[in-house]
Amino acid sequence: MAKSARFLDLPAALGGPKAFPEGLPFVRPTVPDPDSVLGDIRAILLSGMLTNGSYVRALEERTSEYLGVRNCVAVSSCTAGLMLVLRTTDLSGDVIVPSFTFAATAHAVAWNGLRPVFADIDPETLTLSPDAVETKAGVRTSAILATHTFGTPCDPQRMEEAARRIGVRLFFDAAHAFGSTHADRAIGGFGDAEVFSLSPTKVLVAAEGGIIATNDDTLAERCRIGRDYGNPGDYDCRLIGLNARMSEIHAAIALASLSGLDERLDRRNDLAARYIDALGSIPGVSFPRVRDGDRSTFKDFTILVEEDGFGLDATALAEALAAEGIDTRRYYVPPVHSMSAYRYLAPATSESLPITEHVASRVLTLPLWSSMIEEQVDRVVEAVERIQHHLGGRPRVVRLP
Repeated sequence: MAKSARFLDLPAALGGPKAFPEGLPFVRPTVPDPDSVLGDIRAILLSGMLTNGSYVRALEERTSEYLGVRNCVAVSSCTAGLMLVLRTTDLSGDVIVPSFTFAATAHAVAWNGLRPVFADIDPETLTLSPDAVETKAGVRTSAILATHTFGTPCDPQRMEEAARRIGVRLFFDAAHAFGSTHADRAIGGFGDAEVFSLSPTKVLVAAEGGIIATNDDTLAERCRIGRDYGNPGDYDCRLIGLNARMSEIHAAIALASLSGLDERLDRRNDLAARYIDALGSIPGVSFPRVRDGDRSTFKDFTILVEEDGFGLDATALAEALAAEGIDTRRYYVPPVHSMSAYRYLAPATSESLPITEHVASRVLTLPLWSSMIEEQVDRVVEAVERIQHHLGGRPRVVRLP
């Protein structure tokens, strides 16, 4: 059967034309129209109230309403929020976390003087496995910190059941997941607390910032005190807190970013579906699963590359795409348990994490952002097809001088 005309071009790694001579960035933040926030920023500066003001309170109210939770606490970053929820619940001992996640998940545990215990992931969703959590739980376990990886919900209800059986607290690193849903219920109200990121790569952007969402009124109040050094206002610190306040300017940007959020989420899901439909016929390419009834933010669009089927491994494909002008990432390589910072846990991580290691050797994250157009997705797909057709089975990507 004759190949399509697009296969006649060599990939750029073999001297063909670049798919994106102008370059295709990995991410392009969606920021509010400057005119929609400049008036607010001027008002904030003129007021002299740069923190602890009305914009932060308005953001907390709006996000609580959107997520359907009783409390939202705005903080300076998701990492600070994770540190606070662990600090304010007076934990000790071990916290079970995934290793296939951004390092901040484990960092928040370690910064609190707790020991991260790495558990394996579900092979389909790439999120923390409830079964693996129960296997890893021991007498020192005091909490679970699960991740909604790439914006895809883990199974929060099964995780709640596991936490109840073990008898521990449950938190979620929801950095990627503002706008994700599980069984038609917004991510944000599961477990003891969920913590979101509002950094530039996310769908909801504050430039920098985070949101702690919880239905636990006591936990919320302790986090509000904790974000201001643990000082409730009388300088008699009730706990060892942080300077984790969100500024009024960041809150104003986030409030403007809430406008059009659901449309951006729909757009990202449409683009992800376009990728999946087109790439799904290429040998050796597969995708993490989003469960039926769930919605992902697709903060990242990740594929898994099987060398036996595709003809190249994920690293070689990334190199070939770079030659095409396409920027990619390998999220998450290395997984956290393999990082230099966590070598001190190697004796305690004697059991392997076979699914994590298998997945980490195969992942490649492709460009996706809310304002991306269909033609850009199609050109990425065509580049992958040309690479597979001409380079598949070769021992390495041929680099041009």
